[in-house]
Amino acid sequence: MSDETNPIPEENTSQTIPLSGLYENWFLDYASYVILDRAVPHINDGFKPVQRRILHSLKEMDDGRFNKAANVIGNTMKYHPHGDASIGDAMVQIGQKNLLIDCQGNWGDPVTGDSAAAPRYIEGRLSKFANDVVFNPDTTEWQSSYDGRNREPVTLPVKFPLLLAQGAEGIAVGLATKIMPHNFIELIDGSIEVLRGGRPNLLPDFPTGGLADCSAYNEGQRGGKIRVRAKIEERDKKTLAITEIPYSTTTGGLIDSVVAANEKGKIKIKKIEDNTARNVEIIIHLAAGISPDVTIDALYAFTACEVSISPNTCVIKHDKPHFMGINDILIENTKQTKALLKLELEIKLRELQEKIFFSSLLKIFIQEGMYKHPDYENSGDFDTVVQVLTQLFTPFFDQFYREILPEDYKKLIEKPMSSITRFDVKKADEQMAALEEEIKKVKHHLKHLTDYAIAWFERLKEKYSKGRERRTELRVFDRVEAAQVALANVKLYVNRTEGFVGTGMRKDEYIGDCSDLDDVIVFRADGKCLVTKVQDKVFVGKDIIHVAVFKKGDDRTVYNLIYRDGKSGVSYVKRFSVLGVTRDKEYDLTKGEKGSKVLYFTANPNGEAEVVNVQLKPHSKLRKLQMDIDFAEIAIKGRSSQGNIVTKYPVKKIIQKSKGVSTLSGRKIWFDDVLKRLNADGRGQYLGEFDGDDKILTVMADGTYELSTFDLSNHFEDKLIRIEKYDTQRVYTAVHRDGKSGVYYVKRFLFEDTPIGKRTSIINEEAGSKLILITAVAAPLVQIDVLKGKSRTPETVEQNLADLIDVKGMKAQGNRLSSHEVTRVVNMSVEETHPADTSDVEKRTPESAHNDSGNTDKDTVAVEQPPSKERPNVDFEITNPDDIKMDGNGQMGLF
Repeated sequence: MSDETNPIPEENTSQTIPLSGLYENWFLDYASYVILDRAVPHINDGFKPVQRRILHSLKEMDDGRFNKAANVIGNTMKYHPHGDASIGDAMVQIGQKNLLIDCQGNWGDPVTGDSAAAPRYIEGRLSKFANDVVFNPDTTEWQSSYDGRNREPVTLPVKFPLLLAQGAEGIAVGLATKIMPHNFIELIDGSIEVLRGGRPNLLPDFPTGGLADCSAYNEGQRGGKIRVRAKIEERDKKTLAITEIPYSTTTGGLIDSVVAANEKGKIKIKKIEDNTARNVEIIIHLAAGISPDVTIDALYAFTACEVSISPNTCVIKHDKPHFMGINDILIENTKQTKALLKLELEIKLRELQEKIFFSSLLKIFIQEGMYKHPDYENSGDFDTVVQVLTQLFTPFFDQFYREILPEDYKKLIEKPMSSITRFDVKKADEQMAALEEEIKKVKHHLKHLTDYAIAWFERLKEKYSKGRERRTELRVFDRVEAAQVALANVKLYVNRTEGFVGTGMRKDEYIGDCSDLDDVIVFRADGKCLVTKVQDKVFVGKDIIHVAVFKKGDDRTVYNLIYRDGKSGVSYVKRFSVLGVTRDKEYDLTKGEKGSKVLYFTANPNGEAEVVNVQLKPHSKLRKLQMDIDFAEIAIKGRSSQGNIVTKYPVKKIIQKSKGVSTLSGRKIWFDDVLKRLNADGRGQYLGEFDGDDKILTVMADGTYELSTFDLSNHFEDKLIRIEKYDTQRVYTAVHRDGKSGVYYVKRFLFEDTPIGKRTSIINEEAGSKLILITAVAAPLVQIDVLKGKSRTPETVEQNLADLIDVKGMKAQGNRLSSHEVTRVVNMSVEETHPADTSDVEKRTPESAHNDSGNTDKDTVAVEQPPSKERPNVDFEITNPDDIKMDGNGQMGLF
């Protein structure tokens, strides 16, 4: 067949649509819809579309009475095309924030995680605050609803930084927003600061309370972080109480995390009780012998008692998503409020001017008898009436603020004759005078708009701030290292000969308890040490002489070592600490020569230094076959130091001659008032050097005191007014007021050496009793304001309290401060402060240590410092260099 009989149809290329283009357009449309219409709040009013529609529906239905939530949801569906479930959830979330909706019924509890009742059972209405700040139809921009049957607001004219007060969270396509809630009063104060030309500095405030470290808040922008903690109280040494929980958690979830941590062995508790009702109260009963202070740190480290929140402030601005700082949003919201207030004033001004305009029009119309004018009465149609009235009003045009329009004439002629005949000129003048006065005020407000806006915020603060004080306490937290507070929940074993260490070797030698987060330090007979993670079973090298849990940066533990160099045969002595190391890396404690061997080794937790007797093998050149070495005379250096020469002759055995005493000074302790914790890093108030049984004295504002150890894990209350090293001989002077009689007393006393952790009162325990002041000055001088005689004449006197009373018992009431009525007592004495001694007794780090070769000509050791403190050392002795053994305390000897 020819082509003419079977023509081939031409391809219609105009109908081809590439799929890639369709996909791109559809995806962008969907992403824009989710971002703008669902997930991200608008900067102007702080609402997502569903929230805005709920508020609009509530206003539309508002008659002062409560409406069923189901009815509100049904009405909102006219505006929100996404079903009742999403609307109901959003309405409950708004109601739980306790700001815009007055709730009735079970609306759930975000603290416990309980859900709200069904919408048909709960009711709500707009709060007074919402009616005052959220709505104004005259200043609202309107748009058609999704089906075109109704009008809804584009944004609501909110005259308050509502977005920052409530917070917001949402996930869109390609971005998310997470805005923290802030304090109502602080937002108002911040807005006033903006209006006065300053820049605010806002920090979050959570409805669940708790403690928050906002030092890395970064104004709520990406990359910022907030650490939020539960508020944990120590009821007694066996009981902890959680009274506030972190934001974004629930009591149920927090309890589950505590139970899980207990099951994993991270903490050890007897039981946990949830007594939460109106206020949070979770009681934790501790197991016997468990420290409450360490448990508190462990709760923060291993449970939901501490959470980290990463804010990400994203808002819709000019129909686009913008990432902004919280303070910038407040500035924008404040400017928006000022602009809305201006618009409202301008609308009110026009309304007042219109009222005066028409009142003046009516007054002239009646007073001039225009309604009786023949031309007016004979006018046949409205156009003629307009012409006649325009002509009649021409002489009065300059009295009006604008041109008279036909609509004004129409309104005028529609007045019934009865109202014209009863028109009271005097009353009309009074009303216009009042309107003029109002206009004058409105114009004054417009001229001084900033002052008017400040007054607006101050009225809001006065009217609605009660009960909205800050709930979250701002703190700076110390970072809790999990390994330091982890409970010793596993047992550590060692096989010295084969060189294995682990927690699963139950048939081998038991070393002690440890945590599965700990590191283990191992010393071997060849003079090498390494640090490794606690594992079930790990090979660390044969001939182990010492195993212990490793504490990074521990400068109190000192190792005493005598070793023989494998190349020269010379024996060296050294003392060192192991501070920072690389995990699983072997370190040489000798010179590193092949054949080197440890002859004597002890691990001393507080720098103890023993005396040993070194016995040498007989040699023709030797006159003296033994010598004593006092480790107290050996300087403490780095682990890589060579050490001092003991002898170049072979050693027969080494015997410990006497137990060691500590050669370290007391531990310097400071108190950081910001963190409310002790530290050895020089932060805060210097408390002194602590050693042995030294204690810390803390005095509380309620007139009680407590003694505690100087353990760095201790927690201290916010209400302490005095903290220092406890001195049994230090005399204190206190002024206190008796709660029953109101009389002021003075007493001088010594604090009793009470048991650790026992809270004891130093004042009368009557209700209303109060500690006025306490000082350790030898001759405290105070200024006393008194009222003398029946005339109650005020007088101020100075008094040395040491002259009023001698030192008596701590429980004594004391002597009366004054025979007259005391109104005020001011402490005039200043206690001497002793600056911290920041110099270390011994500077020793591996980096600064030098390789000391000592004196190679004589068998002597370098003498440094004599022992300064007595502290027993675990003893063992080395007698046979060919047989290395370890005693039960983890210390090594040659027998």
